[in-house]
Amino acid sequence: MKMSWRSDLETGLIGGPEKREIKIERYNPRWPEIYEVHKEKVSKAFSGIEHRTEHIGSTSVNGLAAKPIVDMLVVISDPGNEKLYREAMENQGYQLRVREPDFDEHRMFRTFEQDVHIHVFPEGSKEVERYLLFRDHLRRHADVRSGYEALKRKQSEKNWSDMNAYAEAKTEFIETIICEAKRGVQ
Repeated sequence: MKMSWRSDLETGLIGGPEKREIKIERYNPRWPEIYEVHKEKVSKAFSGIEHRTEHIGSTSVNGLAAKPIVDMLVVISDPGNEKLYREAMENQGYQLRVREPDFDEHRMFRTFEQDVHIHVFPEGSKEVERYLLFRDHLRRHADVRSGYEALKRKQSEKNWSDMNAYAEAKTEFIETIICEAKRGVQ
């Protein structure tokens, strides 16, 4: 029996896959402002818990076209201990969408409007490093940024069963860039 998204038992993609239109928009200079608004809300939800917040994803890269979804990274010591922050996140207007105990205790919350995604990982997670390496490499390299934008635009023209399938289609490119960033490719 499938539990509601509020269940402490359901793992993976809570509520199941969703078909959504993948629309790539020109860079919006308001995206960093939106991040700052939600950073404040998230900071309230995580008050009393040592945490770090970063703007990640395409909306964090000046000049890069993106889906109009602001991605955030929150790093805490124990994302698996949801009782420390989940209710506070819900009170700030976020719903738990992903619970992955076997993937560094990853949690992903989103707004009900589905325009902000908040990824919670533990300190020391390799995923934290990967998100930041990818973001920073895109920020420094206009040619890589252009290539990534072209790929995203091409992939957005396809009819995807859900957003995860669209994300999966970009994996090879992303992995290549992360490897380059780790090697310090200039």
